Amino acid sequence: MTDGNSKVSRVADSLLQIEVELRQLDVWEEEAPPREAFQSDKPFCVDTMEFTQWLQFVFVERMKILIENGHPLPEVSGMAPMAEEHFRGRPESGHGLIRELQVMDRLLSDR
Repeated sequence: MTDGNSKVSRVADSLLQIEVELRQLDVWEEEAPPREAFQSDKPFCVDTMEFTQWLQFVFVERMKILIENGHPLPEVSGMAPMAEEHFRGRPESGHGLIRELQVMDRLLSDR
């Protein structure tokens, strides 16, 4: 297995863990937000979606497509700080999800 294939495999595993954490937080949704929500020009669609919706319906979905089609993965990622901000002041800590996003950030940014 080449290093590139190994990285893709680790990213795929990390995507699964992100989904597990979203489900454990009980924020995994069966229905996507309305089409208009995806047309935001703001980072993480902050004006049209909750961060957890963006993770599920934008990030996870796009990453699955990239992996399935053998396309290059993003080379930079910084989602963990956004997750920390999202969970600040909320009753749920989000620590597990933040930890998994830190893993993904490191994998994609090669840190």
